[in-house]
Amino acid sequence: MIYVYTGSGKGKTSACLGQAVRAMGWGLKVGFAQFIKADNQAGEQTYLQHSLGDNYLAGGLGFFLDELDKPKHRLVAEYTLNWAFQRMASLDLLILDEALYALNLDLLNLEEIRQLFRRSRLDDCHLIISGRCFPSELAGEVDLITEMTEIKHPWQRGQHALAGLDY
Repeated sequence: MIYVYTGSGKGKTSACLGQAVRAMGWGLKVGFAQFIKADNQAGEQTYLQHSLGDNYLAGGLGFFLDELDKPKHRLVAEYTLNWAFQRMASLDLLILDEALYALNLDLLNLEEIRQLFRRSRLDDCHLIISGRCFPSELAGEVDLITEMTEIKHPWQRGQHALAGLDY
């Protein structure tokens, strides 16, 4: 199965984490990579490192703010993509959090995403990808798409993200 968690609302990474915990609870072997977040940037990373060991990768450099930094971000996105391909055959579930952000920033391309889809099916490894703006041309290649929609958000009234709740 290939699942997609997308949309402008909160909850995409949380849904990925919930799927990881559920799969581990059933004894499935899980891999989890984050494409944009740098190591030690979010609370879930400590849990994932402890629970998954080498099957976890914080494969980003943090927020991509300057186009001049794009080559560095592309290199780490390629590294994370290769990491995913290397592990897929030995996993039951691979979660690629923020892969769609990497795609939308042109750090990954559509063909690389399609290769992930094909490889996950060949290796019989369930795949979950997340991020905003899932391209409609890929919809026919996946099994489930869930869109998180923002209706109300604390940032609209000036509330900053809270450690332990938002990251």
